[in-house]
Amino acid sequence: MNGTPINIISATQIGEYRIRLVFDDNTLQEIDFKPFLVRSHHPDIRAYLKPEYFAGFRVEYGELVWGGYALCFPVIDLYRNTIEHDPSITVAA
Repeated sequence: MNGTPINIISATQIGEYRIRLVFDDNTLQEIDFKPFLVRSHHPDIRAYLKPEYFAGFRVEYGELVWGGYALCFPVIDLYRNTIEHDPSITVAA
């Protein structure tokens, strides 16, 4: 990455909760969303454990989204395949 915005150009479901993403710099990531969904305590996020909800994703404006942005992730986290962050790390303001 060189400071240029990265966009997702395609997303394909390749498993129960796995999506293959292709970025506009030809980077490919295969992301397993199940651990994130299972660990969530929020019922709106856990709803995406229903296969029909999870399968409703799309690429919009270079981002991976579900619904009206009800579930989305920072593109940089998807690019790095780091959708889960260590909760023990705190950042000072």
